[in-house]
Amino acid sequence: MAQLQAGDKAPAFSLLDQEGNRTSLADFKGRKLLLYFYPKADTPGCTKQACNVRDAMAPLAEAGVTAAGISPDEPKKQKKFDNKYDLGFPLLSDPDHQVAQAYGAWGEKSMYGKTYEGIIRSSFLIDETGAILQVSYKVKPQDTVPNAREVLC
Repeated sequence: MAQLQAGDKAPAFSLLDQEGNRTSLADFKGRKLLLYFYPKADTPGCTKQACNVRDAMAPLAEAGVTAAGISPDEPKKQKKFDNKYDLGFPLLSDPDHQVAQAYGAWGEKSMYGKTYEGIIRSSFLIDETGAILQVSYKVKPQDTVPNAREVLC
């Protein structure tokens, strides 16, 4: 799938969260959404990214923004991650990576000389109507929130 750009319509999704509840893009209608994709719960980079989002929830809420994270992890693992770090926002399970593909956040990666398919750490700021305001592919964990804030100011 081609990468998305600001102005594109955010692809619809319906996934299970860490509580086992179905969550869809439509659930966020009328609010801005910081949606980010991360490779694996409770790993160093993903923990840093999730905790940065958690720590920014109050100022984001003041700007009318809520947040959700998506990874291939099963809801049970997402729940442990949420509990361990007291994240307090939806962590969505995309085990077949269909949503990641729709957002252009699934693709070829390499580590230690090996090439494989996986999540490309990405973030999207989506407006109240479902239009994408800001896109960051290959985003550094610590840059997810600042990149979104640049658009909000």
